[in-house]
Amino acid sequence: MNFISFIILLAISVIVAVILHFVFNYYVRQKWNSIFSEIVFGWIGAWLGSPVLGYWFKGWKYDNVYIIPAILGSLALFVIIVEVFKLFNVSTKE
Repeated sequence: MNFISFIILLAISVIVAVILHFVFNYYVRQKWNSIFSEIVFGWIGAWLGSPVLGYWFKGWKYDNVYIIPAILGSLALFVIIVEVFKLFNVSTKE
């Protein structure tokens, strides 16, 4: 993976995390340290998006980063992480 691919995945992760955290109030914790961990998990989900979900829309890709599967992967892992923390009753109101 080159640096531009890393930045694209990071941008996708930041956008997904910010929208879910601040617009939809869907988060593990309300504080700022939570958003940073959500961005990290979103990046991992975006990175896994293309290999797991497939290589769609060849026109919307850079190198080996396919944008739509990366967005869906980031969103999926973000939701899984928040739901797992809620399942184990980790405080979401701090």
